[in-house]
Amino acid sequence: MKLILTQEVTGLGGPGDVVEVKDGYGRNYLVPQGVAIRWTRGGEKTVESIKAARSSRAVRDLGHAEEVKAKIEGQTVNVSVKAGETGRLFGAVTVAEIAAAISEASGESVDKRTIAVDHAVRTLGSHQVTVRLHEDVLATVAINVVKA
Repeated sequence: MKLILTQEVTGLGGPGDVVEVKDGYGRNYLVPQGVAIRWTRGGEKTVESIKAARSSRAVRDLGHAEEVKAKIEGQTVNVSVKAGETGRLFGAVTVAEIAAAISEASGESVDKRTIAVDHAVRTLGSHQVTVRLHEDVLATVAINVVKA
């Protein structure tokens, strides 16, 4: 089955890529999750618009990615959340909150889709997240979850 990816899929490709996958994987997972659409002949325009949006959001090049990595890895980012008396959060810290905090602290725009959190952040304190700035550049950022 041929599909056009609308979001990053680890091990498969990025937005705008046309990929060939097994029918069940595409029909039962990728399309219902909204990370892919079926490929058609008229889909060329869709591919171009997805790639244009991707390039506008993406870090320009490898050198710029290294500069952004140096900026965001060198500092601790504070994320303010509501928490109970014992330090347990009401819910979890979302990647959107982390992206906003990183952007505010560093001055660099970080897309929430590029942030990978190993485990759900549900407690106050220090945690590590990974930000994929470029295909070859990963930045590890220390976040400090504090009570608001």
